Amino acid sequence: MNILIIEDEERLAVLVRQGLEENGYTATLAFDGLTGKYLALENDYDLIIMDIILPGVNGIDLCKEVRAVKPDIPILMLTALGTTNDKVEAFDAGADDYLVKPFDFRELHVRLRALSKRSGLTAKHEDYILKYADLELNDQTKIVKRSGTEIVLTPKEFKLLAYMMQHKERVLSRAEIADKVWDTHFDTGTNFIDVYINYLRKKVDKNFDPKLIHTKSGMGFILRNEAL
Repeated sequence: MNILIIEDEERLAVLVRQGLEENGYTATLAFDGLTGKYLALENDYDLIIMDIILPGVNGIDLCKEVRAVKPDIPILMLTALGTTNDKVEAFDAGADDYLVKPFDFRELHVRLRALSKRSGLTAKHEDYILKYADLELNDQTKIVKRSGTEIVLTPKEFKLLAYMMQHKERVLSRAEIADKVWDTHFDTGTNFIDVYINYLRKKVDKNFDPKLIHTKSGMGFILRNEAL
């Protein structure tokens, strides 16, 4: 893979590039957000690694700008900011994965391999319109509707809902959701998945009946029309 690394800690950036090249990757460095933005938009990369705290343009805004132009490129946030709120903000901006500094290079390598294998919803499913009850998701237009009313979702909310619709009426564990939707494994005890489920409930269920997103205590979550 050809990877762009946007990281203002030059020593760390060089070490990451060296580790990647030793594993057969090609890597380009940018030490600030403006340079990273120019390279990301002007060149073709298979994946982007970026910090959040960057001079010029911060990683959150940069991720949004890159995602708007190149919606399918995998983006991994590599940052010292590790709270749930930081992760939510990054994923809402369009990041595909999130790794907190300091990190083990072996874990970074595993995350990159997982992202490289990701082919996206459209490639995996020939039918790009998913329907369940009165809920409809269009993977090409990225439009979600319930009872004909459009629902605005963030990129990660969209991907989570799509996965639940693909596996409707089956209990999905937190571990499965983390693995399949975020291509990663979160520390035990995190409420990250629960936070996004609550986001979806507020948008998909709050003003509609019947409720479709349900919690199975101790097991996970399920998309099911209990009115049937």
